[in-house]
Amino acid sequence: MPANGIRNFRLTGVVMLAVALAACGGGRGDLEKWVAEVKARPAPPLDPLPVMQQFETFEYASQNLRDPFSEAFSGGAGSGPRPDPGRRKQTLEQFPLDSLDMVGTIGRGPGVIALLLAPDKVTYRVRPGAYLGQSDGRVTAVYEDRIELVELVPDGAGGWLERPATIALEDN
Repeated sequence: MPANGIRNFRLTGVVMLAVALAACGGGRGDLEKWVAEVKARPAPPLDPLPVMQQFETFEYASQNLRDPFSEAFSGGAGSGPRPDPGRRKQTLEQFPLDSLDMVGTIGRGPGVIALLLAPDKVTYRVRPGAYLGQSDGRVTAVYEDRIELVELVPDGAGGWLERPATIALEDN
């Protein structure tokens, strides 16, 4: 581009900028007039405050009534099964029952021993009387195809219920 063309280009740019700035300078009169009109209008009335309801007072006198929580927290009634708090926990009681897999047996007849694979990838030997699972599960019988046990679960009223459970041999 020749030097004369650059000068004309700059001059055109300066003229356009001046026109744009001149267009922005005027027209504030309408805005000021509208703001004055809005300020002159009266404020709308406020809504009345809601009427507060008066509630009847009620005195709860429970001196002569039975405490509804006395049985629930006193250990419940009756002499049902209970977990032994003094019993030392066995290794397989740290795992949920459904995470234990029966993988086989050793022996035959009444002396059969079950083989359980735990989540820690260790195979454990289990006999009747052993404890496993997180609900105080005690093994009652070991068969070649399953392990039978009884768990102690809370009954919701401060007592405990025995719940039978079974771990079956995996079919591979």
